[in-house]
Amino acid sequence: MKVTVAGAGYVGLVTSACLAEIGHQVTCIDIQQEKITMLQSGRSPFYEPGLESLLEKNMKTKQLQFTTNPHEAYSGAEIIFITVGTPEKHDGSADLKYIHVVSHTIAHYIDQDTIICTKSTVPVGTNELIQHIIESRKPPNLCVEVVANPEFLREGSAIVDFFHGDRIIIGTRQADLTDKIEQLYRPLQIPIFITDIRSAELIKYASNAFLATKISFINEMANICEKIGANIDEVAYGIGQDKRIGPHFLKAGLGYGGSCFPKDTKALVQFGTDRKHQLELLEAVIQINNRQHSLAVKMAQQTIGSLHGKKVALLGLAFKADTDDVRESAALTIAKELLEAGAIVTAYDPIALANAQKILGNEIKYAQDIHKALTGADLVIIATDWEHIKLLPLEMYVTNMSEPIVIDGRNCYSLEAIRRYPITYRSIGRPTIWKEDYLKGTQHDEMD
Repeated sequence: MKVTVAGAGYVGLVTSACLAEIGHQVTCIDIQQEKITMLQSGRSPFYEPGLESLLEKNMKTKQLQFTTNPHEAYSGAEIIFITVGTPEKHDGSADLKYIHVVSHTIAHYIDQDTIICTKSTVPVGTNELIQHIIESRKPPNLCVEVVANPEFLREGSAIVDFFHGDRIIIGTRQADLTDKIEQLYRPLQIPIFITDIRSAELIKYASNAFLATKISFINEMANICEKIGANIDEVAYGIGQDKRIGPHFLKAGLGYGGSCFPKDTKALVQFGTDRKHQLELLEAVIQINNRQHSLAVKMAQQTIGSLHGKKVALLGLAFKADTDDVRESAALTIAKELLEAGAIVTAYDPIALANAQKILGNEIKYAQDIHKALTGADLVIIATDWEHIKLLPLEMYVTNMSEPIVIDGRNCYSLEAIRRYPITYRSIGRPTIWKEDYLKGTQHDEMD
C-alpha cells in the first residue's frame, strides 16, 4: 500500500519506519530540509533504540524514502498519516497551526481518493476541522475521508510498542471505510477498536491523563511513606497485585515528564476550562507532579543544609532512560534549583547532554564520563534511571566522592545493597540509610 507520513518528528519517523518494515511503500515528508537531508543519509535526528537500523534497512530496500517535495509525497497516496506537532500554548491548550498548514497542503496536492489518518494528538473536534479544510480546498472529483488514529508510543520503547501494541484505535464517521486501514495494520495482528471520531480523540487524552494520575498518586503515597516510616516499594507491590489496579506506572520517583503526559494533561484541563468544566482531579495531578520535580533538591538541603559552594553530581538529564528527550525533565528543574542555591553542578547523561545544554547553557558543567561527574562530589542526585547507573558498583560512590551522599530520585538501588557500604542514601518513599549506621555496625562487628 502506498502511504505518506506528514511530519518527520518522533511519531512520524517511528510510524514511517515500522509501516515500511511490514511491507508498505512509505514516503515521509517534512518541511525542514536539514532534517530530511540527515534522514536521507540514514541518521535519525533523535535517539530511539533500534530506529536508525530500521530506517537504514528499509531505505536500502526502497520501501522508505524522505522528501520535502509535497507533489512527490502526496501524489498517488492511498493513505496519508498526519503526525505534525501540536505544541503547547501559554494557556496549556494545543496549538493547531501545523495541523492547519498540513491540511491545506494535502488538499492542494492529492490527486486521488485518499484516507487521512490523524496520529497527532489533537483536541476533540480537530479531525472535523481537518475534514472541513480539505473538503473546501480539494479537487471536487476526489473523495477524502479523515479518521482519528491516535498513537500510543512510549519514548525508549516505541518500536516495540508499534509492533506489539495493546490496541489500534480508529475513529471514523463511516465504518465501511475501515477495511483499508484494517488491511494496512493486518500484519501486526493487534486488536482494532472502531469508534466515532470524537471518542477516538478523547481516548488518547484520557489514556495519558489516567497514567499521569497513576504516577502522581503513587508519588503522593511515597511522600506519606516517608513521613510514617513505610516503604513505597512494598506498598506499590501490594496494591499492584490487585488486578483492578495492576502493577504498571506505580514506580515512585520525581514525577513524569517528556512530550506527552505534561502537555496532554494540561491540554485536557484547558479543553475542559474552555467548556466551563473544571477537571479538578487533573489539576491536582499537575500540581503534585510539579512539586515532585523539586523534591530531590529539598531532600538534599534537609540532608546537608546549605548547598552553597557544594559540588553536586547530577546523574541523568533525559526525562526517562533510553531517550535523549529532556522536555519537561525533572533534571532540568533540579539543575536550575541547584544553581539558585549556589551549588556547583556537574551533569552526566549518556546521550542527552547536547539537548540539555541547549536549555541550561554553560551555567553547569557537563561530564562525558560518569566517574568524572562523581569525582570530588559532595552530593549525588540521580534524576534518570539509566541501566548503567543502576548497575554502577556502589563502591564508586565511596571511592570517588568527597562525601558519599546519594539522593536517588528514581529508587535505583535496593536498600539491602546500600546497607553494605558507608553511604548516606535517601530515596523516594523509603527509609533513609545513614552512613553513621553503617559505621556503628562495623564497630560492633569488630568488637564481637
